[in-house]
Amino acid sequence: MPAPLTFARVPGVRLGHATTPDGASGVTVVRFDRARPVVVDVRGGASATYDIASLALDATFGRRWAIFLSGGSLYGLDAARGVRTRILEEGEGQPAFASRSRVVPIAGAALFDLPRENAAIPDYLPLGYEAARVAGRSTTASGHVGAGAGATVGKYLGRARAMRGGLASAAARIPRGGTLGLLVVVNAVGAVRDPRTGVWIAGARAHGGRISPPRSGTVAEGTDSHTTLAIAVTDLAIGRSGLQRIAANVSAGLARVIVPFHTSVDGDLVFAASTEQRTRLPSERRPGELVDRIGVRAAELASEVAARAVRPIA
Repeated sequence: MPAPLTFARVPGVRLGHATTPDGASGVTVVRFDRARPVVVDVRGGASATYDIASLALDATFGRRWAIFLSGGSLYGLDAARGVRTRILEEGEGQPAFASRSRVVPIAGAALFDLPRENAAIPDYLPLGYEAARVAGRSTTASGHVGAGAGATVGKYLGRARAMRGGLASAAARIPRGGTLGLLVVVNAVGAVRDPRTGVWIAGARAHGGRISPPRSGTVAEGTDSHTTLAIAVTDLAIGRSGLQRIAANVSAGLARVIVPFHTSVDGDLVFAASTEQRTRLPSERRPGELVDRIGVRAAELASEVAARAVRPIA
């Protein structure tokens, strides 16, 4: 029997996680074999990001060797140096114009999982290094691992009533050829529902441990930052404008199951990338049909993976 299809089995993808010893935070890295096209769709009002400005469609350098997701809010962006250092140690990277130096363009984002107590902030540089080092060895880890280690959900009634969030990933075949992988870290203000039944599976705890679902007009209490992060990757050589459409579809899929979503205190964003392993694309009956097929499946997969990220602890 063929091996089950997972995010890490998307051709051209290597996935790695590193988690702090106390399991309170971590870093997740998606690596490519060379700089590949990447875009980002930012929907939340409180994002913490690393080098995403040049991912705009009108920018010159929209390719990246890796994408990292991290806990630690702004502190977590220090993971970038660790990721870059490891990639350079492996002899990868690209020439820096007229210089003999090599550079490694990467992009990343962080979520808020900082403790309220006066606890030490983890050093995210070595976590980034370790996640990049083990990339390709970790294929199915989910839940409280990597960037999802300290994630929580259901903070619309305050942190004290929140439940643990998490990380999950999956992959699917694209009709008429190709593969789509999706990784989601859910650290949302909102609650999460099952995409098939509509039942709330994670959110703010009521008395007795039940979930107190968000009511119409519910918003976050307090000003803590919260974030749902996602990475969508296909092996089809889709252009960056098509990837942007796919990223928007992923955001739409997440919004189907996370309520409320994209608030002013969420840092929600989606990266979309192509490994360009399949250059012969399936035929289209109209312009944009292939991107639409991928986008529709991406939205469905986003809903499923977001629910899976919180289900082990719901």
